Amino acid sequence: MSGSSIDLPTVVYTDHIMNRTLCYSFAKGSSSMMIHVNNFKDYEKTIVTYGYLRGTGDIIKKVKNFYYIDHGYFRQSERSFDKNKTKIENLNGYFRVVYNNFWHSGLGNKKSDRLDKLNLQFKKINNSGEYIILSEPTLEAKVYYNLQNWTQTTINKLKKYTDRKVIVHNRTSKIKLEFLLENAWAFVSDHSSAGFKSMLSGVPAYFTNETLSNIGSIENIEKHDINYNIFNNLAYEQWSIDEIKNGECWNYLSELAHEKK
Repeated sequence: MSGSSIDLPTVVYTDHIMNRTLCYSFAKGSSSMMIHVNNFKDYEKTIVTYGYLRGTGDIIKKVKNFYYIDHGYFRQSERSFDKNKTKIENLNGYFRVVYNNFWHSGLGNKKSDRLDKLNLQFKKINNSGEYIILSEPTLEAKVYYNLQNWTQTTINKLKKYTDRKVIVHNRTSKIKLEFLLENAWAFVSDHSSAGFKSMLSGVPAYFTNETLSNIGSIENIEKHDINYNIFNNLAYEQWSIDEIKNGECWNYLSELAHEKK
C-alpha cells in the first residue's frame, strides 16, 4: 500500500532555515503541498511541521491531527548550545516524525535492523553511580508544555522514591553533561533527548512526560535498569534527511495510518 492511499497532510513552514529544510524535504518525499505559517487558516487539515516555535506550536494546538518533526533519539545532527540558543552544525543526523504527539513511547516490538545500522556503542549500566541528574527543560519548553514549576515538583516527587543527591543541570550549566554522567546513578527529565544519550552511557533515564514515562518512570528509579528493546522501536521512528526526502519516511507513516483504519 503506497503513501497515496492516505490523505496527504499540508506542510506548514516558517522562515527559519531548519524548519524550511525539514518541511521542504517532507513535502518532496510525500508530494504534499506547502504553506507558510502566516497563511495557514484551515484547522480541519492534517499538518506537518518542524518544531513549535515561530507560530507552528499555536497551529498544532488548533488542528485535529498533525505530524511533528524534531531531532531524533540517536545520531542527532550535531548541535552546540550557547545559553538558550542552539546552533546546528550540520544536518547529517536523524529526525523523529511523530503523529499527534511530540514523542514516541518506545513501545512495540520492532526488529533491530535500523538500530544496527547506527552502530551505537552501549556502555554497561553504572551500578556505582551516586547522584541523580535532573535535566531542566528550556525556557521555551517550560512555556509551551506548561512546565514552569517542573523542577521543584520533580524534586519533591523524587524524594518519595530515593534519598540520593540531585544535581540540577540545564543548557547554561558550566559543568558538561558528559562529565556528570561518569558518576551518575540516573538521569531525570521531562522529555530531554539527552536521556537517550544517558542510557547509551550506562545511566538509566526516567521521564515525567506521560508518553516517555513508558521508557522509564520515576517510581522505578531505584530499580536502575534499562529496557534496551525501546532502542529497536525508536530507531524505526527517526529518519535521515535523505529518507524523508526520498519518501521512505512517508511510506512508513502512511502504512501505519492505513493499518489503523
